[in-house]
Amino acid sequence: MASPLSTAIDSAIENLIQTYHDLNNPLIDELSSEPSPLEFMRHVAKNRPLVVRKGASLWPAVQLWNVNYLTEIMKDAYVNIANTPHGNADAIATDPKDGRMYFVKPFERDEKFDGFLDYLQKQQLSGNLSSSVKYAQTQNDNFRGEYSDLFKDVEQDITWARIALDQKSGPDAINLWIGNSRSVTALHRDNYENIYVQVIGQKHFVLVPPMETACVMEKSLPSATYAPRKHKILGEENGPVADDLPLQKLEELEIVPDEDTDPVPCAMWDPDQPNNQNTGLSSLSRPMRVTLKPGDMLYLPSLWCVENEPPFSSMSINARA
Repeated sequence: MASPLSTAIDSAIENLIQTYHDLNNPLIDELSSEPSPLEFMRHVAKNRPLVVRKGASLWPAVQLWNVNYLTEIMKDAYVNIANTPHGNADAIATDPKDGRMYFVKPFERDEKFDGFLDYLQKQQLSGNLSSSVKYAQTQNDNFRGEYSDLFKDVEQDITWARIALDQKSGPDAINLWIGNSRSVTALHRDNYENIYVQVIGQKHFVLVPPMETACVMEKSLPSATYAPRKHKILGEENGPVADDLPLQKLEELEIVPDEDTDPVPCAMWDPDQPNNQNTGLSSLSRPMRVTLKPGDMLYLPSLWCVENEPPFSSMSINARA
């Protein structure tokens, strides 16, 4: 039975969330052209997302990028690829060996870019649900690093965002994301201001404001990492190291708990499965949903919870301030 104090706190939080909903539009604001720095600053001050439809439609990346173009530019380059069994990189998963839930990071290794693109295409077209899922998703400023040969195809400066966010030297990081419909990003929140640009395909976003933090049932979980089951895959206990395994041998991955790491705060509640892992306040949440198409831009304020999923193969860029 809940204590009087707990009941009073829940009542106060419920009233706060309902007041927030009364004062804010349930829909995401959209513009049909790039805003001025002053106009964008007003959205930043409100701490509300903003979509700029076709804001990047004239970028060479949006107009030129396809498999042939990308393969020609990247040629024999190797890039870091995340491998997971179900497309659930950096997400909650239960280890069947011990029945515990973990925040699980992907198995990462360098792979040839053209082979990675070919794998994504074939998996998307075949609908194969048994093969491992690959996703280019490093968040280490990879667009100005391993993908720097493609960086010339985007605007080097989003002026209205740089001025409004007071980023004199530009974004802290710019990352390129490449995946197919099985590449899903679980509900999480960043301590950064983000500008997303959709380049190829589409991406569905689900957004939850910071005011609804009590709805997402945050819990700290131990961290783990996916790794290949070498002895089962190769039929022997002592096989080659993971980097030597051919692509087709990565189908069976297992969860390996990390050692000497701090627990990771995770959102247990999923807006797309609202009856699972919910709290008494989860029903108050009013997630905002938006789909980005090629050339569209999304401003996501810091501390907003976000999950995203592409309906098919997708490439997008995010600049983090």
